[in-house]
Amino acid sequence: MTTPSRNPESAHQSDRVTSILDQLAAKGSVSVDEVAREFSVSRATIRRDLRTLDEQNLLTRTHGGAVACDVAYELPVRYRNTRGRQQKMAIARAAVRTLPSGPYVVAVSGGTTTSEVARLLASRTELTVVTNALNIAMELVTRPRVKLVVTGGVARLKSYELVGPWAERTLGGINVGTAFVGVDGISAEAGISTHDEIEAHINAVMISRARRVVVVADGSKVGRKLLAHVAALTAVDELITDSGADPAELDAVRDQGVRVTVADLPAR
Repeated sequence: MTTPSRNPESAHQSDRVTSILDQLAAKGSVSVDEVAREFSVSRATIRRDLRTLDEQNLLTRTHGGAVACDVAYELPVRYRNTRGRQQKMAIARAAVRTLPSGPYVVAVSGGTTTSEVARLLASRTELTVVTNALNIAMELVTRPRVKLVVTGGVARLKSYELVGPWAERTLGGINVGTAFVGVDGISAEAGISTHDEIEAHINAVMISRARRVVVVADGSKVGRKLLAHVAALTAVDELITDSGADPAELDAVRDQGVRVTVADLPAR
């Protein structure tokens, strides 16, 4: 039985870019012809995708394709939104179920999994949400039942997060019940980490203001160690992830005293 080709109109740029960068990570190179066939789009469309990624220093274009850059990349959040969406939604549902009813203050850092958490928080009442992420603020600003507090700061293009002294001063004056923190890596050995040292610092400030810290991370982040250290596992109360996480690494995280919740996908 042959697999039907994708509808060209449904092949969004974020899907194509995710596939291109995944192939680069696995093989070191991609071919324009191969990606065009995968998504049933023209070679010109793929060449435009490669040109955009080249301009962002995420790859190096070659004749007929592209090769990976020598440095690890941080995939911009606009390209990450479709990655593992079902898993992230399941994690978000498990995360929101942990919140108490009644008036409560929640902090939410930037990230695609935390964005799913924010969408569910929008249905709550008597909730104050503090965030330094512009996309999450836009998600919540039109929801009248949620009180929204947005930090100041300088915006990072790749994550839409506000960082720097202004953001830190805002967070430093707020008492948070639960902080939902998105990370690029969490491991028993290295704690939680991310790509950018300035973003790591603002996340650490958010964690320091919370009585309870919940890391929400899909299974691909578990066991990873990135450049910028955010906090040790002693600062984390719970990790909520999915079944794609390495079971041995989850056991090691539990051994550090962190509660681990593996979110279940809905039955089909």
